[in-house]
Amino acid sequence: MKAHEVREMTEDEIRIKLSELKEEYFRLSFRNAVHKIDNPMQLRTMRRDIARCQTIMKEK
Repeated sequence: MKAHEVREMTEDEIRIKLSELKEEYFRLSFRNAVHKIDNPMQLRTMRRDIARCQTIMKEK
């Protein structure tokens, strides 16, 4: 997800997307703890997407 895509969203859409990302990140990190995932870079990209959404929410 790019920053300009998030900026085009409304605040409510960003909140929904942020909650979805956090839930998905939790599942992925839990799966990584129990059993190694195929692509561990997914955790990093998901963490950055969460941070990007939070930053843009604070801007608005």
